[in-house]
Amino acid sequence: MTADDLATTAPGPLVPVEDIPIWLRPLATGVHGVTESVDARPHNRAAALQTALMRNGRPAAVLVLFAGSTDVGDAAGPPADADLLLTARARTLRNHAGQVAFPGGARDPGDVFPVGTALREAQEETALDPAEVRPVAQLPSFPVPPSGFDVIPVVAHWPVPGPVRAVDPGETATVARIPVADLLNPDNRFQVQRSVMGGRLYRGPAFWVNDMLVWGFTGGLLDAIFTTAGWTQPWDTEDIRDLGEMLERAGQR
Repeated sequence: MTADDLATTAPGPLVPVEDIPIWLRPLATGVHGVTESVDARPHNRAAALQTALMRNGRPAAVLVLFAGSTDVGDAAGPPADADLLLTARARTLRNHAGQVAFPGGARDPGDVFPVGTALREAQEETALDPAEVRPVAQLPSFPVPPSGFDVIPVVAHWPVPGPVRAVDPGETATVARIPVADLLNPDNRFQVQRSVMGGRLYRGPAFWVNDMLVWGFTGGLLDAIFTTAGWTQPWDTEDIRDLGEMLERAGQR
């Protein structure tokens, strides 16, 4: 099945539900729960202002690629071998150095959007073979004011993962398959906060895995995905850490 077969404008499953691994079905059939989870968080002053000012952001897509056994796991949680593909930007970059993200990027002319964009960008960044990937659901779009993008996440399953690598080390430092169990582990979860003169400008979910800080759009989307899928384990939401200190610890800026 090609990206042309999966072109759609509506969030939801991209294939028959029975063709989706059972552990991914709650997410694929409940995509609007991701938006509801994001909207349920206390609004951050700066983020709310930027979103309100943003109009018609540039279309972009990211690939939320899960590997994991097809015939194990259940609707209550992922299998033990489930993992997620993430990238980290090169630490030598001027902007967003070391930032952890899903592979993805802006829509190009000729892309079958959003699936084609997500797969093309992922291939260009990580060298994965798009033919090995099975897109299963399209999430609602999310404006990302700092970048000016309006991003559609494409959830996909990787039945037999192939090799991946950083195609351009000048842009991407790390391509990693992170165990979902590590991301769900309450010990690896907290919130980060940025304050100026006593006023909170940002607070959001974060993860610490493989000596990487996952926060911002990626951390917030992961938190909403896990909540919607029903995978979240209770974690200490009152563990609030200074964003600047965590970025320094991770070598990000």
